[in-house]
This record gives sequence, C-alpha cells and structure tokens, in this order.
Amino acid sequence: MARYAAIDVGTNTVLLLVAEPRAGRFEPVLERMRITRLGKGVDATGRFDDAALLATVDAIVGFADEARAAGAVEFVCAATSAARDAANGAEFCRLVAERAGVVPEIISGALEARLSYEATLREVGAERALAIVDIGGGSTEITFEGFSQSFDIGSVRLTESHAPSDPPSAQELSAMRERIACELGALPTPPAMARLVGIAGTVTTIAAVVRQVAPYDPAKLHLSKLARDEIEGALALFTSLPLAERAKLIGMEPKRADVIIAGTLILLEVMERLGTSELVVSDRGLRWGLLYQRFGAALAAT
Repeated sequence: MARYAAIDVGTNTVLLLVAEPRAGRFEPVLERMRITRLGKGVDATGRFDDAALLATVDAIVGFADEARAAGAVEFVCAATSAARDAANGAEFCRLVAERAGVVPEIISGALEARLSYEATLREVGAERALAIVDIGGGSTEITFEGFSQSFDIGSVRLTESHAPSDPPSAQELSAMRERIACELGALPTPPAMARLVGIAGTVTTIAAVVRQVAPYDPAKLHLSKLARDEIEGALALFTSLPLAERAKLIGMEPKRADVIIAGTLILLEVMERLGTSELVVSDRGLRWGLLYQRFGAALAAT
C-alpha cells in the first residue's frame, strides 16, 4: 500500500507525518518532531540565522530519509510564518530541494489556517461549530465559520521582541499581554456554542504538563479537554520558575520551555476574546491538512 509524507516547517518546529490510506482516511505510520527554531532572529533581522537554517535543513533531510525508509512514495513540504518573512527564504527552499529531494512550498497564512481547519474538522467532527486556534512560533491562526485570519504574533516572535527576565516580572507579563491584545485587534464572535479546538505545540505542551504525560504520547492527549483555570494554573507555574527549572517539568519539551510563557499568554487572550472557558486539544494540525489536500484522492481506492 502506498504511503505519503507531509513535512510542516514552522518557525519553531519541524514535523513529519507518514501515513497510509485506510478505510477512507489516513492512518499514521510514522511521526517525528524536532525543534530547530528556524525563525530565530527573523523578526529583528528579516533573515534566517545561518545556524538555524542549516539545522532545519538537516532535520528535513533526516526526516525525508526516514519517510522513504518507511515506504513514503510522495511528499508535500510546507513552510509557514518564518519563511514568509525571511528574505532568504528562496535559499532555504533551494537547499532543502538539493539535499533532501523535497521541494518546500512557502504557504500563506490564509492557506495555513484553512488546511489546519479542514484537518481539525475531519478529526473532531462537525456536529457542532468549531473555532480553531493554531499558535505557532511566528504567527497565530484563528478560524471559525465566516472568519479566518493569520496574526503576526507567535510564541517565538513575542518572546524575542520582549526579551523578558528569567522568570518574567509582572510588568513584563503585562507588556506582553498588551502586545497580544494589540495584535489580535477586534475578533468577531464565533458561532453560538462553538467548541474551541487548540492545535500545535503550545497547546499540546500545556496539556502534557497539566496531565503529567511524559514522554509525549498523542494517544493520551489528542481530543482531551483543558479548562481555562487549568491553563491559568499552568501559566502561574511557568512564570514562577526560571528557565532551567521550567525545562525540567514533567511533560515539558525542554527546547520549548523558553517560549511556552508567551504561547500560554496568547492562548489565554484568545480564550478571553472568544468567551470560552474550555478547549479541545488536537494533535492533528497543518501536516494533516497538507496530507489530505495533496493526496486525498488516494482515499477513493480504500
């Protein structure tokens, strides 16, 4: 049976999914994640940091090799916020194509939001309206019926621009909240009784810490629920600890510990704006949307 691979190249993380069509849906065969911080310094310099660029290319090369060994016959690779902003994005795409044999596409924020939304609909179901929040390193996408927008605020971008103390002071946290509120502007009200679904690393990491899940296991977190007071409790914990201690928390990915406070602040502001006290955690984000968009026709034969 043919297998297909999707690689999601974000500002903070590179994600690999290899899946095969089975009974009208894709079933995962192999999943990998590596934090390479491709967007390091992009907000300030407008260019990829050389070391971060090479680390990301190396990660994609390794993932492509693993995917082929697992039987992947076709690939889709998409780069998001950092690649949209970096002046040397074409150089990155060229290096990936030369070394990995995979041609990356730099996709718009609008397409990123739509693909994540469609993937979430398949997983969570559409019996109730959905509102999707996807907090990345460089941008945050919010999508629900009649509204979809990519905002230039993410966990890496916010952390780098504010360079808070370790741990951050109350004044610094307040300044970060003000920046988030300014970037988000006036969000419209989602459909009545819409369920909020959170995707990507900020949400899954908060869930892993709250539920004490280590090592990371999507089976224990995917489609679980997080209450707003649990997220606020996680924020209080994160902000009470210096980075070295925060990185040791059960469920924390150490390389995400420096940006988790910013990501959590964004999540709480979104929940406040949308008027929701709970969200559904989803482990199925952009890479799943890419897979269904590019290779969905393969499902017809299953």
